[in-house]
Amino acid sequence: MSGKTRYATDLEKSVLVNNFEKRGWTQVSADEDWNFYWTNVNTTRNIFSLENGYRLSDDQIINHFPNHYELTRKDLMVKNIKRFRKDLDKEGHPLAEKDELGRYIYLDSIPVTFLLPADYNLFVEEFRKNPSSTWIMKPCGKARGIGIFLINKLSQIKKWSRDSRTSSFAPPSARDAYVISRYIDNPLLIGGKKFDLRMYVLVTSYRPLKCYMYRLGFCRFCTVKYTQSSNELDNMFVHLTNVSIQKHGEEYNPVHGGKWTISNLRLYLEGTRGKSVTDKLFDEINWLTVMSLKAVSGSMANDRHCFEVYGYDIIIDDKLKPWLIEVNASPSLSSTTANDRIMKYNLMNDTINVVAPGGEVPDVRWNKIPPRDAYGHYDLLYDEELAHQQNEGGVGGATAGGGAVGERDSRSRGLLGGVGGIRARDHSRNRATTWK
Repeated sequence: MSGKTRYATDLEKSVLVNNFEKRGWTQVSADEDWNFYWTNVNTTRNIFSLENGYRLSDDQIINHFPNHYELTRKDLMVKNIKRFRKDLDKEGHPLAEKDELGRYIYLDSIPVTFLLPADYNLFVEEFRKNPSSTWIMKPCGKARGIGIFLINKLSQIKKWSRDSRTSSFAPPSARDAYVISRYIDNPLLIGGKKFDLRMYVLVTSYRPLKCYMYRLGFCRFCTVKYTQSSNELDNMFVHLTNVSIQKHGEEYNPVHGGKWTISNLRLYLEGTRGKSVTDKLFDEINWLTVMSLKAVSGSMANDRHCFEVYGYDIIIDDKLKPWLIEVNASPSLSSTTANDRIMKYNLMNDTINVVAPGGEVPDVRWNKIPPRDAYGHYDLLYDEELAHQQNEGGVGGATAGGGAVGERDSRSRGLLGGVGGIRARDHSRNRATTWK
């Protein structure tokens, strides 16, 4: 193939198609020769299936990694993060250091979570340590808040088991599996309402890891004020931030869509909590993002034809600690408001500029480092290759694009080079070291 870039897409969304058309790209069907294919996850599975025998050429790129589900399926993400922590623990790595209560100091990024039915007995043991706690159950194979519910009694989980066609905790397929996590019952509230963050992360390579954080993420607010009352345990307008749920609430505002930009959140937090703690919060969000990607990098099929934009869902508690809730492989490109449409158009524009600089026909043989002026609203979050080079050269803490992955704590300063060259934050200095 030569000349104009040819694209195929499974998703006829204006924020996507308008970006292809403005570059003068030619649309073709999936059965024709294409250079850039925006697929759904099922198409990706078919393209990379052994039965298909399809071989991608050097001028073809696609928007999912073959086994993205290692990160984006709720149960597999938890398994991979737990395994990553255990492996570091066995190595005696400083990153696996724990406090006096046995909690990870640097890797405590997900709520206590168990897989059901497999970990049922472990869950019961944990539940009985703190029987007044609330837990949230989520089906592994579903999205948009479907099938989620909260429990605060063991009898509720037994009822779920009976209602799930089995009393032996042996669902017939992985699709029926659930994760159960300790509910973050002390979320940071704004205007009395719970919210979460949707952050967009672009990965262009897993080995070595190259990833970017999008600056134009947003907060999603519940429409009903938060309460810990057990009477409201079933009220999803109080507890779940998914727009697909909240838009059916009586208080839903279609003008702003219950959304706030990340930049507005930063301004609010800097005004109410101070700049240094706000910087620390976002530093920790960047840190947990890179650690989650490192946790799956060994399992991920690192095909050079692939890139992926993930939707990270993060909740901040009232102590300004961020918690990773889940990662989405196909974050919605539907627009609920005018601002939403502009942001998602820009997200697609900047993504294409990073993975196909200049709108040229892709060539997977290049080093996947685009010119800096192609980043748009992306910041380079972490470049493992660059981090290794800097560590070998004796350069201090590896951080990205204006201080993305900062150094985390003076106790682990200079010790973290063993995990892709990441070092920890030294709060004795009042500024974050940045990559040149």
